[in-house]
Amino acid sequence: MATATQWVEGARPRTLPAAIAPVAVGTGAAVGLGDGSAPRALLALVVSLALQVGVNYANDYSDGVRGTDAERVGPLRLVGSGAATPAAVRRAAAVSFVLAATAGVTLVALSGAWWLLAVGAAAIAAAWSYTGGRRPYGYSGLGEVFVFVFFGLVAVLGTTYTQAGRVSLGAVAGACGVGFVACAILVANNLRDVPTDTAAGKRTLAVRLGDPRTRTLYAALVALAFAVVLLASRGTPWPLLAMLGLVLAVRPVGAVRSGASGAALVPVLRDTGRLELVYGVLLGVGLAL
Repeated sequence: MATATQWVEGARPRTLPAAIAPVAVGTGAAVGLGDGSAPRALLALVVSLALQVGVNYANDYSDGVRGTDAERVGPLRLVGSGAATPAAVRRAAAVSFVLAATAGVTLVALSGAWWLLAVGAAAIAAAWSYTGGRRPYGYSGLGEVFVFVFFGLVAVLGTTYTQAGRVSLGAVAGACGVGFVACAILVANNLRDVPTDTAAGKRTLAVRLGDPRTRTLYAALVALAFAVVLLASRGTPWPLLAMLGLVLAVRPVGAVRSGASGAALVPVLRDTGRLELVYGVLLGVGLAL
């Protein structure tokens, strides 16, 4: 039976900035529109965090039962390592999704935007289908597309809309920026796993592109995140605060471009997560100001 520490590690806390950053940016944009709401922001954060943990457990379960995690570098895999049974990990994923749905329904009720229920249902379905089901899209190289849509566009714009009832150019630009960095985290993760994913028949985008082009893609995604800050700053300089995050981009981009592989890419995941968190907070503050 897995210990509490192993369950926490299995939730992959290094990926949680990908859940916090979009809420920070979306809330900042709502404040900038004059309609920020702390209770609704908190509910959006619960939804985002629960979805992230849910997709991590669901990924652990699905890859574990398929045997993809039999030989894996990086964080503990609960099923693949035998620390927890597949059924227990699947239940953990289900509990996370139920928590996300409960907070989401409450948020929708407060905002009155009932059409967002369909968006929330699609987000949960996408979280499960990443590596679960008969045709997981994560095995076909589409993981980055869904991460950009749900942990970028949907998370940021949904946070803004449920507070302000509308979105701004800054919110759209911020949604793209957060989505780019979230994709960079996944690209770094999949770059690390290219050998084992290839052997297991998991055709991620990194496997399809190959090592050199995947490294270029990672750097391009980080660069694009900072490029869209210029769009967010049209008419006001405050969103340029996010440019301070460039300092945190130097080390992970340098490691990827210099050829780091295997376990040497684990710090890149940590550093990219920190980059997204700082980027999201600074951009959110800038949009609020």
